[in-house]
Amino acid sequence: MFILENIINFFNSILWGKNILVILLIFSGMFFTFKTNFVQLRFLKHMIELLTTKSKGNDENLSPFQAFCISTATRVGAGNLAGVVSAISIGGAGAIFWMWVVAFLGAATAFVETTLALIFREKDKDGQFFGGPCFFLKNGLNKKSWGIAFVITGIICWAGVLQVVSNSVTESFNVAFNISPITISVLLTLLAGIVIFGKTDKTAKVLDKIVPIMAILYLSIVFFIILKNFTLLPNVFSQIFSEAFGIRQGVGGTIGAVIMQGVKRGLFSNEAGTGSAPCAAASADVSHPVQQGLIQSLGVFVDTFVICTATALVVLLTKSSILEGLNGMELLQKSFNYHLGSIFGEIFVAVILFLFCFSTLLGICFYGKVNIKFLTEKESGQIAFKIFALSMIFIGGIQQNLFMWNLADFGLALMTIINLSGVFPLSKIAFESLKDYEKIKESVKVF
Repeated sequence: MFILENIINFFNSILWGKNILVILLIFSGMFFTFKTNFVQLRFLKHMIELLTTKSKGNDENLSPFQAFCISTATRVGAGNLAGVVSAISIGGAGAIFWMWVVAFLGAATAFVETTLALIFREKDKDGQFFGGPCFFLKNGLNKKSWGIAFVITGIICWAGVLQVVSNSVTESFNVAFNISPITISVLLTLLAGIVIFGKTDKTAKVLDKIVPIMAILYLSIVFFIILKNFTLLPNVFSQIFSEAFGIRQGVGGTIGAVIMQGVKRGLFSNEAGTGSAPCAAASADVSHPVQQGLIQSLGVFVDTFVICTATALVVLLTKSSILEGLNGMELLQKSFNYHLGSIFGEIFVAVILFLFCFSTLLGICFYGKVNIKFLTEKESGQIAFKIFALSMIFIGGIQQNLFMWNLADFGLALMTIINLSGVFPLSKIAFESLKDYEKIKESVKVF
C-alpha cells in the first residue's frame, strides 16, 4: 500500500502539482468557447427554456430534467461547500472570480462533450439509451481500449469520491448531533442500497425530487443571510474583484496562487471536461443531441455561479476576526453559526451536507451503472458494482482516509485526459450538430 501511495502521489504531483490538468482544461474551455461562437452566452435563455419545458421521459429513458438532476447532484456536493471555503482560505476572495471564469469557459466544454455523448450513444434491448466517453471513444474513434481505460479510471476516481463524501456526512453529524460515525455510515449505506437495488433503479426519480429541494433550501437560507447583510455586499464584491488581480496580504501568495486556487476548485466543482456528466446526459430522451448539450452547459453555470457563489458570500459576509486561523468545513460551520446562531447553524450545515452528499453518492452510482454497461451486458456486473459502491460508502463513513482524496484526484486526472483525447478529434461533429440545430431553430421561427 505504501508503494501504491507513493506512485499515485508522484503522478498527482505532476498532473495537478505542475498544473498540467488545469492548463489543459482552461485551454479546452477557451478553444470550445471560440469554436462554438460563445454558445454558453448565445443560448443561455434557450437553455433555461429547454430545462423548464415539459419534456418526455419514459420507463426506459430519462427526461432531460432528470439527466440534469443526476449530473447536478454530483457537481453540487461537498466540493461546493468545502471546496469553495478552501479556495477562499488559501487564495482569498479573489479566487471566487477565477472560479467564475473557469465556469464560463467550462460551460462550452460541457456542451461539446455532452453533445458527442448523445450522438454516439447506444440503445440496449430494453430500449434504454447509454452513452458517455467510453461509447464515443469506441463508436466515434474505434478506440474500444480507450473506452475500457476510461471506465477503469472512473471506478478509481469514484471509489475515492464515495469514501470522501461519506466521511464528510458522518463527521458533520458527529459534530452537530454527537451521533457516532458508524451509525450514520450504516444509515447512508442502507438508504443508498434501497435506491439503487430492487426491480428498478430509482436513482433518477429520487434525485429529481432531492436536487430541487436541497437547492431551494440552501439558497433560501443564504438569501436570508444576504438580505440581513445587504449593506455589506458592495464591499464583498469589491473585495472579490480587487483581490482577483492583486496579492492577498497575510497568505504570502502571489496573483498566480490566487488564480490557481480559483481555477482548481472551479474545475473540481463543475466537472466540465472530466467526462462524468455526459454519462447521465446520454440517457436523456431528447429530439436533438444539442438540446441536452445546452442543458448540461447550464448545469455548470448553476453549480458555480449560483451554489458556489452562495457559499462564498456566506463566508465573506462573516467577520474576518471570527474566521481567523480556520479553514475547511470548520470555517464554513463558524460562518453559518455567526449568521444563524450556533445551534441552528450546526444543524443546518449537517442537514444540507447530508442532502448534497447523498445526492452525490446516488449520482456516482448512476455513472457506474452506465460504464459497467459498456463492459458487460450481464446483470452480475451491475450487482458487483453496486456492492462495491455501497462498500466504499460504508468504509468511508466510519474512518477518514486521506489517501482516498489522492486516489480521487488521480482517477479524475486520468479520466479527464482520456475523455479529452476523444472530445478534441470528434469536436467537429459537435460543431456541425450545433449548426444543424441553429438551422432548425431558424426554420421554426420562419414558420
